[in-house]
Amino acid sequence: MKQYMSKRKKNKPPVPEVDAPYFLIDTHCHLDMDDYSNDLDTVLLSAREHNIKSIISIGIDEKSSIAAVTLAKKYPMVKASIGVHPHDAEHIKTDTYQNLQNLAAANIEHIVAYGEIGLDYARNYSEPKIQRKIFTEQLELAQELKLPVIIHDRDAHQDTFDILQAVGPFPEGGVMHCFSGDRDFAEKIINFGLHLSIPGVVTFKNAVELQKVAASMPLESLLLETDGPFLSPVPWRGKRNSPSNLPYTALKVAQLRDISMVELAEQSSKNAQRLFRYKVEQ
Repeated sequence: MKQYMSKRKKNKPPVPEVDAPYFLIDTHCHLDMDDYSNDLDTVLLSAREHNIKSIISIGIDEKSSIAAVTLAKKYPMVKASIGVHPHDAEHIKTDTYQNLQNLAAANIEHIVAYGEIGLDYARNYSEPKIQRKIFTEQLELAQELKLPVIIHDRDAHQDTFDILQAVGPFPEGGVMHCFSGDRDFAEKIINFGLHLSIPGVVTFKNAVELQKVAASMPLESLLLETDGPFLSPVPWRGKRNSPSNLPYTALKVAQLRDISMVELAEQSSKNAQRLFRYKVEQ
């Protein structure tokens, strides 16, 4: 399990507030991970207190996909995605896809997307050729299930886009999660019909390219995420991330765009509900 750095920081700013009736949606968080096992109820309560009204818990393999669905059944504010992360591409079994299909069929009211799927050439936990094959197969399965796709792309921009073009179009849409490309790549992805999700990395001083993307991309294509328990925004960088940190990311994006938190919250939440085809209950 990832070890989080221990950094002593003083005078943390208060969490930026988004007042009702406006709210934020964390479109990508790994709530089933061990990092939340001891205090998940507290994590979700804190999220609600900071007007994060909905969280999508992301499947990264068969086990975590089942766990995400279980959480969605237990907590009304949680929705689930299912899929196999590129790190685990080599561990796909002969019955994995059928099991995921069965899971989707039995839990359609809780599952809002297929993913996190894609390519990761930074870690290469699975051989790139196998990653590309599994990515292609899962995109086809997402089309069959009529679910939007959640794409993981790390150091694999061109191959990711080439496969999306080859398999697409994707009538149900999708999102490039934790976007890490430049403005030119962002434009290609948006023109292809996908959203971009902005993580807490946008608050880092050295995240110049991501800040440019967040400032200039169409607001109608923008989503927000924590990717918790990873990638905490400033001022909590290095600590466990959780949905209640999402307002720090939202504030930074609003400042970059010179708009209010209300405008950003309203539009990004509309985007998420439209893409994932569910309505947040107030």
